Amino acid sequence: MKPSLLVLIPLKDASRASVEAAFDVVHAPDATTRAAAIAEHGGTIRAVLTNGTTGLTAAEIDRLPKLEFVSVLGAGYENLAVDHARSRGIVLASGAGTNDHCVADHAFALLLAVVRDVPQLDQATRKGAWRDTLPMRPNVSGKRLGIVGLGHIGEKIARRGAGFEMEIGYHNRKPRDGSALRYFDSVHELAQWCDFLMVATPGGAATRHLIDKAVLDALGPNGFVVNVSRGSVVDTAALADALTTGAIAGAALDVYEGEPHPPEALLALRNVVLTPHVGGRSPEAITASVDNFLANASRHFAGEAVLTPI
Repeated sequence: MKPSLLVLIPLKDASRASVEAAFDVVHAPDATTRAAAIAEHGGTIRAVLTNGTTGLTAAEIDRLPKLEFVSVLGAGYENLAVDHARSRGIVLASGAGTNDHCVADHAFALLLAVVRDVPQLDQATRKGAWRDTLPMRPNVSGKRLGIVGLGHIGEKIARRGAGFEMEIGYHNRKPRDGSALRYFDSVHELAQWCDFLMVATPGGAATRHLIDKAVLDALGPNGFVVNVSRGSVVDTAALADALTTGAIAGAALDVYEGEPHPPEALLALRNVVLTPHVGGRSPEAITASVDNFLANASRHFAGEAVLTPI
């Protein structure tokens, strides 16, 4: 008999078929169906598949008495009640490493788009403008790249920066063992030093509004910020003010406070590039994430340690 799995996120047909081959699936990808599914099936659920944004609350865990395994599909788990789950002896796994290349690719796409003004140039060209009527934009190559969060994704961003012959520095809570990159004790110091500030740190209470007015002021009027982490890491009001007043040159965001709705204060600004939290989404990344989940789940239900524990 297959274990019962509660899936709290949307899955494409191919992914859903792969999961359904291994589990008896209860699919509840929105708030209404989620509450109903837990009420109806909570007594039989042994596993949950979610993501960092959707999470799983302590109250929901308490309604799942047979729950023994929870996995997030991506690397983030900021809205998962980790401590409460651990107190119940529930095994926790993540999708760390499955979409790193995709996110790093997207981060550089955003950086290039905002620094080189690609969206605005596209629109101007369609309206008949030629280059002599448009402002010149700075290089990306050869500049200073500051990375906030030198984890798996941050490291891959750094590799791409090296390909652009950039000088690279980073900030973590502590220096990363074995890294030859320049370490900064604070985000403020990193922002003062760099031309481009790339945010790739985990979300959650510890990093809420880490990128605030002081950091943006330190980045300066020629600086750009890119966020591919979580919307909560950047103070939206401070960012909107910095973009409006020219305290920084531009920003590119794949994530926002208040998702799925992008902040109204940013929508009318020409010096910001916005994408709808798709940095980790590609056919290759989703396949790898689902495969990783299935491998972890198979190992857990066979009594083995998971490959990517939280």
